[in-house]
Amino acid sequence: MADKPSRALLLYGDGLAGWIGPDHTHLHSFASRACCGFLALPQTPLSGNEETRIIREFLELLDANEAFDNEDAVVLSQEKCEFLTIRERFMGMKAAMITDNLSLKTIGDKLDLTVFQWNELCKDCHSQAGIPDLASGILGLLGFEEGKTLNTSQFDLVFAHIGANKKILGLKEIELLNNLAGEVMNIAESGIDINSRLHMSIIMSYGSTLGDDPLNFSLPYTDPTINRELSSVVPRQSFMVKGGKPRQNFRHHSPMLLAQFQNAVTRKDMVEMFSFRDFEASGGNLVIPADRLLHEVAFKLWKSPKYGA
Repeated sequence: MADKPSRALLLYGDGLAGWIGPDHTHLHSFASRACCGFLALPQTPLSGNEETRIIREFLELLDANEAFDNEDAVVLSQEKCEFLTIRERFMGMKAAMITDNLSLKTIGDKLDLTVFQWNELCKDCHSQAGIPDLASGILGLLGFEEGKTLNTSQFDLVFAHIGANKKILGLKEIELLNNLAGEVMNIAESGIDINSRLHMSIIMSYGSTLGDDPLNFSLPYTDPTINRELSSVVPRQSFMVKGGKPRQNFRHHSPMLLAQFQNAVTRKDMVEMFSFRDFEASGGNLVIPADRLLHEVAFKLWKSPKYGA
């Protein structure tokens, strides 16, 4: 735990996990110094469209699915559920989101997120040459400027959503995320004060996927060598339990990939590549439910008294 409250940047590659290649060196470099693992998602109806999937998985990361109607994730169900905003739930935490997705923008407004579009942070950027300005603009929202950490910041947390199925600043989504991650880390490392206060997470999801996915990215949550008769006494990982009871609807396959780094705060594991197989073999963070991520990050920001999955 840091001796001062951190400020968090979450880069979310929505549906981009399958597009990571060997040449995305900044993502692999980040994973090699980070603590890596998986975020388990709930099982969702196969009949949902792509826009509904985007919304549901985003709400899962914010632990806000229960505030929205089960039939239509776009509509806030005020009558069925009185829901506290992020600021109310996490000790006044000020949060912002960057997205070009109109549905997420509407939801962000309802959850008390200040929403920016990408071109608002880098109006004159149309190529890779604009990435340094974009990274500086994002870090500026967190009070990191010119290699220093300001005493106050506009936001405690910035959530950047990349994956709206179109180019951003003239770049493909995966290229933008890779280059942005590299530039943010470059700026952070050039300023010791920033490096010790920035808690950075990169989240990559597989998007629409079926249970019989030929890639077979199944969660490593059981040991097949354990006798069935003894399975009831084997401790369960926390992602399989909620409120002391087993979760019945978690998805066994295609979890989100999560890598987290903060200098001298997060532990480093043996991962070398930002990939499911490497996370499975060498990741140190195992599996947590996607709806617990924000609680863990808030703890690092001193906006939650205790983190518990």
